[in-house]
Amino acid sequence: MALNWIDPKEFSFNAFLLLERFQIKMMLQSAGWRNDKDEWRRSMGIALNANPAVRWYFEQHCPESASFITEITENAPVTIEAAEIRNAEMYALISVEDFITYTRPVLMDTNCDFIYAWDKARLFEMADFTGKTVLDVGSGSGRLAFAAAEKAAWVYAVEPVSTLRQYLHDKIIREGIVNVRVTDGMADSLPYPDNTFDIVMSGHVIGDDYSAELAEIERVCSVGGWLLDCPGDGTCDHRPVVELSKRGWEEMCYIGNVGGVTRRYRKQVV
Repeated sequence: MALNWIDPKEFSFNAFLLLERFQIKMMLQSAGWRNDKDEWRRSMGIALNANPAVRWYFEQHCPESASFITEITENAPVTIEAAEIRNAEMYALISVEDFITYTRPVLMDTNCDFIYAWDKARLFEMADFTGKTVLDVGSGSGRLAFAAAEKAAWVYAVEPVSTLRQYLHDKIIREGIVNVRVTDGMADSLPYPDNTFDIVMSGHVIGDDYSAELAEIERVCSVGGWLLDCPGDGTCDHRPVVELSKRGWEEMCYIGNVGGVTRRYRKQVV
């Protein structure tokens, strides 16, 4: 599904030089998020041949994908016009527009509906944050973390993308926020001991491996604490998350500010 977060004409193909290893691996293994995988392979092959620095970066940063990169570049057309190269670059960019947006996080507050249309009161309805120690998993540009920081004692923002971590750090310094700390980490491998947090929250993060991710966020949450899944508002209805419901998470629905049903989920650790 198109997110419409970016105009690929505004981005250089060099934006791919800011991707993390796990992002490169996911992109190459899935051939982007578009339906026409053959066209994606052709376009990425053309673009990588025209941008040897990006190809080198992919091969060095994600060596397990080197053979696939060789395959798509060797099968790509060799003699083509500059306009076709640029079209191929834009096809590749828009195929992972979320990853490309994260290379320029300042755009997220204005381009991502789940952020700009969201009301932080929707988070505070889910649990009492007053004086709590909170973990935000996959913090992104800090939608949940900075809202929680208004009431919590401490908020720890875990984010695996370095451009987003830097954005969080810059905002903390710029706004003089004293109770938010930023760390690297993935949802299935959190860098904290057992029973550390009163609240563990996320939005648009859990779902690559429900068993591993849910076990990990519950591990770091104290008994009696809350696990929260709080996506932002969007123009389309959020589908029910069956994997959460069948694991005992409570569904909390509302009509978002831009239309569509938003489904939040929570579970108390016992």
